[in-house]
Amino acid sequence: MNVMSVSLLRLQNGNIALFYLLKNSTEDCVPIMRISKDEAKTWSNPVKCIQDKQGYFVLNNDRVIQLKDGRLMMAVALHRIPGGEFVNKSDLYAYYSDDNGVTWTSSMKVPNATDIVTQEPGLLEMEDGRVMMYIRTSGGVQQLSFPLDRGESWSPIEASNIPSPLSPATIEKLPSTGDWLIVWNNNDGRDIKLEGKRTPLTVAISNDKGISWKYVKNIEDDPDGWYCYIAVHFIEGSENVLLGYCAGDRPSGTGLSVTDITKLNTDWINEK
Repeated sequence: MNVMSVSLLRLQNGNIALFYLLKNSTEDCVPIMRISKDEAKTWSNPVKCIQDKQGYFVLNNDRVIQLKDGRLMMAVALHRIPGGEFVNKSDLYAYYSDDNGVTWTSSMKVPNATDIVTQEPGLLEMEDGRVMMYIRTSGGVQQLSFPLDRGESWSPIEASNIPSPLSPATIEKLPSTGDWLIVWNNNDGRDIKLEGKRTPLTVAISNDKGISWKYVKNIEDDPDGWYCYIAVHFIEGSENVLLGYCAGDRPSGTGLSVTDITKLNTDWINEK
């Protein structure tokens, strides 16, 4: 039916990994991985990253990471199992591979004993080697979960200090400083005109591991805009970062069918 949420990841061994969702039906959607050893000229046969479960899984673009020790890890949301109903409050899992994607293992389900809707998780390796999972949720803020080991099990979700509609955020580390860069919809719903909308599109920096965020700036602020699914790429050898994201608008019905590429200078991002 569809191929979507495509992204690339340069592996530590120099190969390029290609990830995408292969949607065969509304009960069968799983992430696929292919490898290129010749700079994307040719690709290996597809590998299903989830083979222990069946259902409708969501893996966003730009969500797979490789840890310092070489482990590949992705966070996914399971919305439907065969024969079941599609649910907005998905079950979250981390899948990891220690052989460069040849085989993948599932974590335990991320605990969520609340009524909060959880969707589209992302991952960030922190300085101490732990991994933080940040989660698109209802309730006005992004939620967080942390591994109790190397990603095999996770802590119950907890509220972050990141105001957000039900929309995904992206968090990555600046290569030059290790500070955290977040790109997201800085919208807690208090402005009734913007409640629930994926606007504005905002960047901010944290130099205290997410305890606080500063240099908050809007990149896009059209009140009718629909900005989401951000991919972040730091340009090697420069102070620039590229952002790719959906940038349509709701009145014209182009929410996900327009893509913008924006280049930002990290000096500007770090300006007060």
